Amino acid sequence: MKKVYIYHGFERFWHWTQASLIIFLALTGFEVHGSFSMLGFEAAARYHRVASWMLIALIVFAIFWHFVTGEWRQYLPTSKKLKDQVLYYAFGMFKGSHHPTRKTELSKLNPLQRLVYLGFKLVLVPVTIISGIFYMLHKTIDQNNIVVVEDVPLANIAFWHTLGAFLLIVFLIVHVYMTTTGHTPTSNIRAMMTGYEELEEDDELSGEKQKSTTKKQKEQR
Repeated sequence: MKKVYIYHGFERFWHWTQASLIIFLALTGFEVHGSFSMLGFEAAARYHRVASWMLIALIVFAIFWHFVTGEWRQYLPTSKKLKDQVLYYAFGMFKGSHHPTRKTELSKLNPLQRLVYLGFKLVLVPVTIISGIFYMLHKTIDQNNIVVVEDVPLANIAFWHTLGAFLLIVFLIVHVYMTTTGHTPTSNIRAMMTGYEELEEDDELSGEKQKSTTKKQKEQR
């Protein structure tokens, strides 16, 4: 095993801030729907709107960062070893099978993660955010007397926003569970906090180190 710097500073900041905002939005959203009472309806609605704009701003910065650094390539889908990865999560990891793919600094996500995270970024998040904006601005008239949303029923917008919110919660729960499938139950979480993760060394590199160690032992004898 070797310790490798996998997650950069902004990547970790973006990850934890996004997770915190999504959880906060879920709590305030449920309170707005009357599921429980903690902040009060007016305060919950106000904080929900503020947090939603904060999340949108964070996503804009994250998109910029991904394109500037080239990290967007991490999410390019591939079918290579996709079936093996699905079978590993479904059966293999419960039997102690070896992981079919190897994480590196240039390839942080396995084939299944690429598809899931790409869907998260291109479908789930946009649906939730766009429906949320329409929800906030429904039949809002600006200074030019232009109605922002007029023909779309509020009930339809609410349905898509609520569906997106529930799917985000499901994604979050599954995501937290999957973090426990690393070398140890907390290794993936620790890596996202420190940036460093212990990864398996390349077989060829390990072989060279083994030869070097053997040579030194012989010289010492």
